[in-house]
Amino acid sequence: MTTAVVVGSGPNGLAAALTLAEAGVEVELLEAADEIGGGTRSGHYTADGVLHDECSGFHPLAVDTAFSRAFDLSREGLAWRWPEVQYAHPLDGGRGAAVWRDVERTAQALGESGRAYRRLFGPLSARFDKIAHEFLQPMVHVPRHPIALAGFGMASLLPATWLGRLLRSEDSAALFAGVAAHAFRPLGAPMSAAIGVALGTAAHRYGWPVAEGGSAAITRAMAQRLTALGGTITTGIRVTRREQVAHADIVMLDTSPGAAADILGDALPGRIARAYRGYRFGPGAFQVALAVEGGVPWTHEPTRQAGTVHLGGSMAEIAAAERDVWRGRMPERPFILLGQQSQADPGRRAGDVHPIDAYAHVPSGFTGDATEAILSQIERFAPGVRERVVAMSVRSTEQIVRDNANYVGGDIVTGANTPRQLIFRPRVGLDPYATGIPGTWLCSAATPPGAGAHGMCGHLAATRALRHVGIAGTIGP
Repeated sequence: MTTAVVVGSGPNGLAAALTLAEAGVEVELLEAADEIGGGTRSGHYTADGVLHDECSGFHPLAVDTAFSRAFDLSREGLAWRWPEVQYAHPLDGGRGAAVWRDVERTAQALGESGRAYRRLFGPLSARFDKIAHEFLQPMVHVPRHPIALAGFGMASLLPATWLGRLLRSEDSAALFAGVAAHAFRPLGAPMSAAIGVALGTAAHRYGWPVAEGGSAAITRAMAQRLTALGGTITTGIRVTRREQVAHADIVMLDTSPGAAADILGDALPGRIARAYRGYRFGPGAFQVALAVEGGVPWTHEPTRQAGTVHLGGSMAEIAAAERDVWRGRMPERPFILLGQQSQADPGRRAGDVHPIDAYAHVPSGFTGDATEAILSQIERFAPGVRERVVAMSVRSTEQIVRDNANYVGGDIVTGANTPRQLIFRPRVGLDPYATGIPGTWLCSAATPPGAGAHGMCGHLAATRALRHVGIAGTIGP
């Protein structure tokens, strides 16, 4: 019987393990931490009964993929829940903008700039199933839907600041800046619009749902299916040498490229070892989890119903902050990504105490304390929120790395989204998952299609592993 060892139990390691086990491979999954899940863990970090997500909170690209279709995890209890407003961007003076799943409703709320918004996101949303099929795999491939991809590609190639100006108002530009800032890179750089266009369109086609009961529900469902298929999971085992896993026919590494190079050692071809060790990481994140009595009192009313909130002011302010963190400087007013998951999943509350998860973009390896900067940005758009905070928990970049070694320097998207790494990651090559060692594959978010709890990196890597050993499995997106 073909055997496999999967190193790392994040969503991609679990997806790889499931894909292999479904094809009849005997799978052993090893996790260094005491708890599986990687970026999809949840816990009561502030107060009893108040449930927070440790990292990944919203999952716009997880609900309809090749992996989700191959493994209907609803049978294991996974349920998605959607907020009324998918994401919002408050501005000073009670102004702001918001995104609903309906393009038309969103455009109408934007007033005079709604026509430009509709012109951008209307056609993309109508074709997004085909578009997502194309970008949820390695960029270098022969497209099945070239016409649909062309419209997406033209918008994605632009700097985010250019596309923001095309939206014709400060509110619309700020709204796009917030979603584009998920890329953790300067908004004036080429292709910096790509992730904003993808996530913005996904909000209309799929929404930005949360997993009922916390993101850990994704982990539980995947682990339950894996064990039902005969796979085993062992925690507290740190793999540092190839000899620990060399007995398996297939080895899948849900690790950073550098960690993979350390594990594989001299067996790794020199050019690939150099590429893995030269893989570039981006800025870090600093997290503050809050338990807030009555929720956050946003002055912009639609923001109170939003699952995700982007804080940073105008597009110019966000662009300046993102440029600073990219250059290693901590901005006075950083960009904040804030999750109000209980808007979609009320069971995460304790009475009227709401979980709030806020992340500031900070320089890689930032050693300072961004707590006050985060609280100040929230207070800026929600005066009086400090008085409602009943408990708080903080995670620095160092603590984030300690909890998940793949997040080098606190980089929770597992790699800088430079033009080169958007197209070729983790290295230039026709097969981004291959390590150059027969039977050994990299399957982390450092491989295509990148960050997100969609499991596609692991699924695609595992399908290649199955081809290599001559087993028919669920192939391709």
